[in-house]
Amino acid sequence: MNGNAVDIAMMKVARAPEQLYSLGLGSCIGVAIYDPVVRVGGLIHILLPTRQGFENGNHARTKFADSGITDLVEALVKAGASKTRMKAKMAGGASMFITNGTSSVHEVGKRNIQSSRETLKRLGVELVAYDTGGNKGRTIYFNIETGQLTIKTVDRAVKVI
Repeated sequence: MNGNAVDIAMMKVARAPEQLYSLGLGSCIGVAIYDPVVRVGGLIHILLPTRQGFENGNHARTKFADSGITDLVEALVKAGASKTRMKAKMAGGASMFITNGTSSVHEVGKRNIQSSRETLKRLGVELVAYDTGGNKGRTIYFNIETGQLTIKTVDRAVKVI
């Protein structure tokens, strides 16, 4: 697939006709945000829900939903996007491990989904489509020109949202 890879705990901003993609989203979340008028967008590959408890470490802000999505929105505004026109799509947040009981470690996918949703809402960015949860990994391709997020999930048909 043509485009720029967005690896774990990273974000990138690009303009149409560029495309961005993230491989291997398990419990991680891929959040694509774009302004359909100026056709600028960005993609972030989130590992954990919140920076809380990690403030003193040497961790990239893009590793976390709360700080990473905030930074992505700010970067998009700097690139000419309007916060009032921004739309978001997201995928990932799978429960990748079968366990007996509920361990917070094994619930990280659900917590990533919740934190991503809450952060988008707090920032006033509308979540227009998503494909989250389940127990299968995903790879996503973000077409900034069209705003489409193509999702390839193991053992499933390709989905476009």
